[in-house]
Amino acid sequence: MNKNYILNTILATEDDAIVVIAPDCKVLFWNDAAVQTYTIHQDEIIGKPITDFFKDEDLLLLYVLKTKQPVKNAYHRPREDKHVVINSAPIYNDNNELIGVVSIDRDVSNIVRLNENLLSTSTELNELKRKIYMNKEETPFSKMKGRSPALQKTIRIARKVASTDATTLILGESGTGKEICAQAIHDASARRDGPFIPVNCGAIPEALFESELFGYERGTFTGAEKQGRAGKIEMADGGTLFLDEIGELPKKMQVKLLRVLQENRVFRIGDSKGRRLNVRFIAATNQDLEKLMNENKFRSDLYYRLDVIQVKMPSLRERTEDIPELAKYFLKQFAAQYQMPVPLLKEEVITQLVAYKWPGNIRELRNLMERITVLAENGYINWEELTQHFNLLRKKVEQKRITDMSLLQEKEELEKERIIQLLEKYNGNKSVAAKKLGISRVTLYKKIQQFKINTC
Repeated sequence: MNKNYILNTILATEDDAIVVIAPDCKVLFWNDAAVQTYTIHQDEIIGKPITDFFKDEDLLLLYVLKTKQPVKNAYHRPREDKHVVINSAPIYNDNNELIGVVSIDRDVSNIVRLNENLLSTSTELNELKRKIYMNKEETPFSKMKGRSPALQKTIRIARKVASTDATTLILGESGTGKEICAQAIHDASARRDGPFIPVNCGAIPEALFESELFGYERGTFTGAEKQGRAGKIEMADGGTLFLDEIGELPKKMQVKLLRVLQENRVFRIGDSKGRRLNVRFIAATNQDLEKLMNENKFRSDLYYRLDVIQVKMPSLRERTEDIPELAKYFLKQFAAQYQMPVPLLKEEVITQLVAYKWPGNIRELRNLMERITVLAENGYINWEELTQHFNLLRKKVEQKRITDMSLLQEKEELEKERIIQLLEKYNGNKSVAAKKLGISRVTLYKKIQQFKINTC
């Protein structure tokens, strides 16, 4: 079997654009994904200089060709309409002679545009909410529906927080309404007329994170906007930056964010002077940050900078008395949206809703009420449909629990085996073993005890 045919087929079916150029800049390879990404067919470009199709300053390939240095996970804009993440490297023959450059481009244009649209929409919604609050006898915390002691305690703390500029950390399970709380704190604060900029740390590709969060100066890299670009932190100047899923923040970005919090100054990529900022920071997570710190995945100094004031969003299990009010609120909301009658909640249905454990919290309740609004017949909730939904969820939760337990056991076995290997290799030296594992000696001692490893 001809290996070239196999290689060409693999390259042709790859989702990322793959480009190979010769030292004279002529295109040697241009796969189908490159055609889709740049709308240039192979017949048009292969054998011709790539500079005939792109501006010299917009080609990262030329930089690699000139410097002979590879580029890893670099954010790049080869054209005004294209945002890509590039891995590029020089190609050498057996005589160590440079024979070309290969580039693998992942198109992230849709992600960047979606992020920009979400930011624009969020800004518009925030302005609309502010006007609504001015015209109604409501407070920013009115959207946090419920009268339970657990929720009211959270609201009391959040109101006090809103009167200050203190950095705030909101904790709570997924679906408990952490962003709604952050928005309410902003809207009730003296910064209400400033921007509220939400950033989902778990939704931005790592290669784009630095430019998205910190921005860049003009001329920083090829394909960048000519005038440079402000990052999300800078956009929040005079207002509030909300960092959701802060536990997903890459380690390298944690260092840079810590510097911003310490100095009240943001440094764009390519900027050595920095810009003074007046930003209020609110972070949120559903993860155990202290556990992440012990695992060396989250910086302790950043944690203590963020955890000045802590607000805990209670789970729906801790505020079951709010479930009937929330359910009716969502039913009215979706009935108006879909122009349907508001379904009636029978007592037996309310009992079932209150008894359910709600792993997805308010988000799950809201989704169920939307489903009920659409499927309700004769103005009543279909009891069988509701029961079917709960039974299906119970099965999914149980399956996930079994899978998670299996994966945890497998992970622990591998971790135990690795610790034993390192202790044997370094003659029981726990300091060296801990360093190789990337954990502290205290954590290593705990794991030795947990896994019952004999160190004698």
